Amino acid sequence: MNFEQLQAFASSSPLLSLALVGLTLAIIVTEIARLFRGYKALRPAELTGLINRDNALVVDLSASADFEKGHIAGSRNIAPSQFDPENKLLTAAKQLPVVVVCRNGQASAAAAKRLKKAGFEQVYWLDGGVAAWQQADLPLVKGR
Repeated sequence: MNFEQLQAFASSSPLLSLALVGLTLAIIVTEIARLFRGYKALRPAELTGLINRDNALVVDLSASADFEKGHIAGSRNIAPSQFDPENKLLTAAKQLPVVVVCRNGQASAAAAKRLKKAGFEQVYWLDGGVAAWQQADLPLVKGR
């Protein structure tokens, strides 16, 4: 494909060309933002390694009832409405890896951002949340 063919396509299909440019820019902006956000997304297998290797603190932002139905072993429950980087539990772990988890991965990403802004050095987020953990056939603990 040469430049003349690209020009011919762009002039004959301006909406498709504009959509292609827009989507390409959106992907580039999203990837650049991901690189500079300050916290890292983890997959379930990476989380198990981080817990076993570095004694990471796992903070579960699920509602209390959901937490009791099933949570990652060793995780601590903090209600999203009470989540604060200055919490006693979190302040003590400022130097440790802290992994923020929720049911589907949405609320925990915002919490990870807050922790990074508060000066936590090693902040992680479980991509996909507890649902991804279950999908990877990893065990959940019931009760408190």
